[in-house]
Amino acid sequence: MKKFKVGVIGIGNVSPMHCVSIMNCEQGELVAVCDNKPERAQAGAERYGCVAYTDYKQMIDEADLDVVHVVTPHYLHAEMVIYAAQKGKQVLTEKPMSITVEDAEAMIKACDDAGVTLGVIFQNRYNPGSQLIKQALESGALGKIKGGKCFVTWDRSDEYYSRSDWKGTWDKEGGGVIIDQAIHTLDLLRWFVDDEIEYVDAQIGNRAHAKIEVEDTAEGVIKYKNGCVTGFWTMNYYSYDAPVEIELHCENGIAKMVGDRATIRYNNGKEEVWEHVPGEEVDFGAGAKQYWGVSHSKQINAFYTSLAAGEAPWIDGREALKTQKMVAAIYESGKTNKRMFL
Repeated sequence: MKKFKVGVIGIGNVSPMHCVSIMNCEQGELVAVCDNKPERAQAGAERYGCVAYTDYKQMIDEADLDVVHVVTPHYLHAEMVIYAAQKGKQVLTEKPMSITVEDAEAMIKACDDAGVTLGVIFQNRYNPGSQLIKQALESGALGKIKGGKCFVTWDRSDEYYSRSDWKGTWDKEGGGVIIDQAIHTLDLLRWFVDDEIEYVDAQIGNRAHAKIEVEDTAEGVIKYKNGCVTGFWTMNYYSYDAPVEIELHCENGIAKMVGDRATIRYNNGKEEVWEHVPGEEVDFGAGAKQYWGVSHSKQINAFYTSLAAGEAPWIDGREALKTQKMVAAIYESGKTNKRMFL
């Protein structure tokens, strides 16, 4: 079995989900890590038994890699993906794929021109609850979606932002609660509806933070070309990270996710429930947020299975671009107070 030699750029909070998943993957071999902070790079190399770099271009040029994972601040994704692609490397990047639609399109073009794969992490699509609802929609069991809504109410304090040199900024993070916290939930809702967006009408604001440029609150409507209307409300100044909520009102029943629990109640009285699967955990080490991890590993394993088969992963650059355009439309609508047609 071919093993792909892998380098990871960015040894921050999310990196264990990538590094440990690569090491646990039969088709992956972690050979290098990179971070512009030398102490992080060295600690990562010692932890994962590989070579440390502080310059991502040097790592890509010298480490004999097949695949590069980009796990860095949002504004760096585009330049790093494009450089890796131009050097002939397959690429998997964290969400969001970029902070602008133009950068996202440039990333896709660079990978197309180089004949390499671009995958984008949206690991929550691999959650069993998400899969249960998607399968019920695709099979026709739930019928047509009549409406949908989602809520994200999390806690990101001023102290959270002050610890970072890039979060809370338009030019580096690309936004606040929408592009960082709520993007996964909005991506799931769009994926469930599975149709082109007609328009987005949104409002954004900073209502509870003193030290950030970006929004900590956003609400609005997303209408799809098939007629489905969905609403969202998000904020990151709540007192704790409350379970995310998604609800779909369908012809044949109602599907609801609260945290990692999915419930489908059909009009005929039938009920399907997904609970957490006992034993389905991955040990990412001390300090890692465990709720990130299991589905990260699932998506990363699937990415390498696709590479080995010479196939594109199903969450590729073009699929992620759909969510990038939705996020951009939310921001444009919120900043201009105008309805944005896609």
